[in-house]
Amino acid sequence: MSTNISKQKREDLLDKIREIRTFISVAPQDENTGNLLSYLSELEKDVNGKKYGLIFEEHREGIDEILDTHSPVLAEEKDLFIDNGGQMNFLIEGDNLASLKLLEKTHKGKFDLIYIDPPYNTSNKDFVYDDTFIDTTDGFRHSKWLSFINQRLKTARVLLKNSGVIFISIDDNEVAQLRMLCDEVFGENNFVGMVLWKKKTNGNNMGWLPPVHDYILCFSKSIENIFDLGFEVSEEDILANYKNSDNDPRGPWKTTDLSANHKGPHFAIINPSTGDKYLPPEGRYWVFNEQEVLKRIDDGRIIFGKGGKSRPVQRVFVKDRVFSKRKAESWWDNHGINADATQELKEAFGIAKVFSHPKPTKLIQHIVKIACPKDGLILDFFAGSGTTGHAVMKSNALDGGSRQFFLCTNNENNICRDVTYERIKRVIDKEKHTTSLKYYKVDYVPIAERLYYEYADELLSHVRELVELENGINFTNNAEIAIVLNEEELDEYIASFDTFSKCRKLYMGHDLLPTAEQEYLFKERDIEIIIIPDYYYRDLQEG
Repeated sequence: MSTNISKQKREDLLDKIREIRTFISVAPQDENTGNLLSYLSELEKDVNGKKYGLIFEEHREGIDEILDTHSPVLAEEKDLFIDNGGQMNFLIEGDNLASLKLLEKTHKGKFDLIYIDPPYNTSNKDFVYDDTFIDTTDGFRHSKWLSFINQRLKTARVLLKNSGVIFISIDDNEVAQLRMLCDEVFGENNFVGMVLWKKKTNGNNMGWLPPVHDYILCFSKSIENIFDLGFEVSEEDILANYKNSDNDPRGPWKTTDLSANHKGPHFAIINPSTGDKYLPPEGRYWVFNEQEVLKRIDDGRIIFGKGGKSRPVQRVFVKDRVFSKRKAESWWDNHGINADATQELKEAFGIAKVFSHPKPTKLIQHIVKIACPKDGLILDFFAGSGTTGHAVMKSNALDGGSRQFFLCTNNENNICRDVTYERIKRVIDKEKHTTSLKYYKVDYVPIAERLYYEYADELLSHVRELVELENGINFTNNAEIAIVLNEEELDEYIASFDTFSKCRKLYMGHDLLPTAEQEYLFKERDIEIIIIPDYYYRDLQEG
């Protein structure tokens, strides 16, 4: 019988705490004894805390201090607006924790797919924490990275649909820690799988076990919902490898190997037509026992090649396969490498080494194909060189989809403007994508030590960007839609006949009450009124 030593130690410690509490309880009571009893309760709670999981020292970032005293808002960089028709997409410049807090207002439970490629914490100047590169001399190297990624993943989970999934690229430095962290954030039961992605072809001079692979962790918001996404794998995809050259009445078929690496039956299969005997290849075993093999030979599901004189293979019929709504095939070894990604950036910018360690669009396109419907929403809050945006545009061009991408990145070394944005702009022009892009920058309104009415107007002036973000629309120079947030704006808008007469949809502040005359005008001109949700205004409420 095994003994839980940790539990035993824990119970011994709790017994000692109870003894101390009993001693204090019979002593003369004053403020000090009250404090001691309170401290004991806190100790007791900690002792009874987590029994298994990832333990790390939590750290606060500079952005945490800012968000304690400021409310993040979005401000559009209008000169960077790409108005090219088609789907509206968004690029947000700023600390991605602040960007996620804003998206939590507009896109809670709305994203089908999140893909991120966070800093890997290699100690090679890839992870900046509070303006300092983290290296191997930092005793809290892993704790700082985990604190950094933890609160971002918690918000990411809130942003996912119940059927949504998140894919996270990572390498050896943090893959073990990240897996345990995701088990806590998303739930161990919502682990979908881990992909081993080959990032380079040559590991020469890179050590005894060369690091030529990265990992891609996949977690779901709710594992029972991920195979019920409302989109199907196309019939063309399913049937691509199935033929029916001999008009078998059971339908299209393909052949697969009868042997496997795992241990199983090992006997000679005899071709009834020729008498030839076949053993499984060295080190392999048959997947069926002898009785099942004879049965399948008899009904034509095991054949001996096209001419009937080759090694035995099994005939698999498409109608006998159970296809999930996510096509499951071993495609990951042929979905681009880092060199392909570097070449893609070189083609876009005309120069080499624009960005370190980009991902190839082919890889992200595959993730998009298996994890997102054609009209889905996709978020990347470590957007880097903009590969996700590029891959989404390519995917839409290939299958006629209308997927929408949201990219978030800081502007360290002008990466957001000079690389992420510039790449999207150049790709749209070069590849002729019918795609538009809004560029927002995160700003902050100070709210500490101010009464709500002292900053309300500042926050109200940025509601417009949130409405655009949530609805995928553009108010700038768009006569067909408009937004009014107070009575003065409403009066001015109706008075402007040239613009009002062309309006088809009007977004209106939730507390505005149009007059009867204004209501009549809306109805007469068939203008759809959309009330801006109350949750946009929570930062404006007193207290």
